[in-house]
Amino acid sequence: MKTINRRHFLQTTLTAALAASARAADKRPARLLLRSSWQTVNIGDIAHTPGVLALIEKHLPGVEVRLWPSKVDNGVEEMLLARFPKLRLVKGPEALKAAFAECDFLLHGSGPSLVAQNDVARWAKETGKPYGVYGITLPLQGSTATSPASDKTIAATVAVLSGAKFAYFRDSRSLEFAKQRGCTSPVMEFGPDGAFATDLRDDAKATAFLKANGLEDGQFLCCIPRLRFTPYWTIHKERAMDPVKHARNEALKEQDHAPHRQAIIEVLRQTKLKVLICPEDQTQMAVGKELLYDPLPADVKPRAVWRPNYWLTGEAISVYTRSAGLFGNEMHSPIMCVGNGIPAIVCRWAEQTTKGLMWRDIGLGDWLFDFDQEADRARLVPTVLAMAKDPAAAKAKAAKGREFVMNKFAASMAVVKRQLPG
Repeated sequence: MKTINRRHFLQTTLTAALAASARAADKRPARLLLRSSWQTVNIGDIAHTPGVLALIEKHLPGVEVRLWPSKVDNGVEEMLLARFPKLRLVKGPEALKAAFAECDFLLHGSGPSLVAQNDVARWAKETGKPYGVYGITLPLQGSTATSPASDKTIAATVAVLSGAKFAYFRDSRSLEFAKQRGCTSPVMEFGPDGAFATDLRDDAKATAFLKANGLEDGQFLCCIPRLRFTPYWTIHKERAMDPVKHARNEALKEQDHAPHRQAIIEVLRQTKLKVLICPEDQTQMAVGKELLYDPLPADVKPRAVWRPNYWLTGEAISVYTRSAGLFGNEMHSPIMCVGNGIPAIVCRWAEQTTKGLMWRDIGLGDWLFDFDQEADRARLVPTVLAMAKDPAAAKAKAAKGREFVMNKFAASMAVVKRQLPG
């Protein structure tokens, strides 16, 4: 066994050395393979990829990027290529084989876990080249899933992370957990979700939508609903309904949305602002209608707007950046807001991963709410009203959080740069 391992080590070392030698001979740019783009039914999952691409563009100019995606349908591929015309997508076995041969480094993008763990392990085994992990959560504690991860699963993840040149975690709890479980990557730090850097825009669609609904710049807030578990079975017809998750959603949907509904009512009664109820994923239009829009009293309902259809990340950000702020039960719309200097409140619960704790990590703990706690649910309305009534203070707070995030990005991209040839 030792002989096999030694032979494999020598082979992979030789492969890496030959690749470095070839690069030096042809003086080509460094090439990075980005493993990202997990799904397209959620604008937050879409945002991971353009955020990291924007960071590479800014901090690593001249580096060639290949994107190894899981999903880029629903218009996402076209949106990415419009913003990053030099980007090359890796599709199919032959393209992947070429990418493994041509690229110098693999970067696993932001996500809810080490999503492509097996692919990262495959890269390391087949190429012997280095890799890194950028802005993930470790949902291994058992506090967010229907059952905790097994020790075997945790050990496998830690082993892959330990082989990384760096491992950035998007919340401090995940970082602590990785250390507790024996992760030995030489660089392990807090690193914000790449979606903070997303700068996609679709101003034409946003302008048309705002005009059609009487929403003026800076004169509306956004509110996003969410059930405890995303009911993917409502949009993926091949999926059977999960009765346990559905029952949990039904049991807590009123508790989880009543504070938002009351905040909408008070904003509409106490200020001149309007409120837009909008989705982050394809399941949330119906949720927003049922739990936020339909029950509004008659005196305020005309100044609330319910968006009935899904949108892509560019249009959403173009709307968010023209709002006075956002609140709701999601994570990535707030991330995209703060990344663009817009105030945003995050509400979370035990079923979600620890990603929400990043709000404390970036200095926005006052805008983080645990909806499993009655006291937190009670303080949502006054916090939303404060955001609505003092937009200057809210924007200043968001700007401070954004500055912290961007400084972290600059530092982590410097670490990425040191791993690239040349």
